[in-house]
Amino acid sequence: MKRVAVLGVTGSIGRQALEIIESHPELELAAAASGSQPIDGVAPVTQVGGDPTQLLERAEPDVVLNAVVGFAGLPATLWALERGVALALANKESLVAAGDLALEARERGGGLLLPVDSEHSAAFQCLEGRDPDQVDSLVLTGSGGPFRGRTRGDLEDVTPEEALAHPTWRMGPKITVDSATLANKGLELIEAHFLFGLPYDRIEVVLQPTSIVHAMVRFRDGATLAHLGYPDMRVPISFALTYPERAATPIPPLDFSQGLVLEFEPPDLETFPLLALARRAGERGGTFPCAFNAANEVAVAAFLEGRLCFLGIAATVEETLAAVEGAPARDLDDLIEADAEARRLAEKELVA
Repeated sequence: MKRVAVLGVTGSIGRQALEIIESHPELELAAAASGSQPIDGVAPVTQVGGDPTQLLERAEPDVVLNAVVGFAGLPATLWALERGVALALANKESLVAAGDLALEARERGGGLLLPVDSEHSAAFQCLEGRDPDQVDSLVLTGSGGPFRGRTRGDLEDVTPEEALAHPTWRMGPKITVDSATLANKGLELIEAHFLFGLPYDRIEVVLQPTSIVHAMVRFRDGATLAHLGYPDMRVPISFALTYPERAATPIPPLDFSQGLVLEFEPPDLETFPLLALARRAGERGGTFPCAFNAANEVAVAAFLEGRLCFLGIAATVEETLAAVEGAPARDLDDLIEADAEARRLAEKELVA
């Protein structure tokens, strides 16, 4: 029996995690947390708002599913890694912002870190048990979002409603907008660097519009392994919560008998510059990834509130990155300060 704590239980990932837990007798929901919505009776131990680590201290789970949105998920990530508690990580922002600190915490705690993002779960499965010396490069895939194929001119007047109309995935508003701007691929690029220890020049991003191929790994002998499946987050959630059992899910396997066409194309970095900005922030290191994430969170919130145009999201992030120092964080306090400073700068740089 695994006792699971689900953080962000009312979001898309959290709701699907409850479905997985309910369908597997070996999983027990020990605790649940929500940012603001009432969740009375959802789990034996619940918490709304506040520091989720207080809930974790009370619940003493075997597995923490961190599906909190944004930088707010960082304390729970570090809590689990420091204590060696298995972490099913759906909160990519905490690893992006605190990559070095998180890896140090994992080394001290010695626990299991299982990515829940579909791309990183796929890469983990392709890489599992492989000697790092065998790996040539990693390829992360993305659908391209609702605006794939459009030009900058086409995007000048798009609305939040249009940006939230994702063609293949059903996600929360923040991550859906990130998919539309390709910021999500940028965050995943940085996350992959820390998860798998690969330099940025060996991590590639390509678009695969149907979201059937979730990641590919090239090996030194010329072979490439790919992870394929229908786009359904219950698969990576189940993989992380039941690991290493790979329990059954209600998702059907791919049907190749009816024909399957897989198309790939490069991302348009001119129209969607956030991917290149994320790569640059990752390569610069220090707290530049933290600043990228913070500025993006501020800009996306402003866009959803109608205070910022769609193209202004990337412009705000670029101006913020140009203004921050990006010095490495010695500890969590330094990181929190870097995050707050980037948010202040981003608010100043908002372009209507």
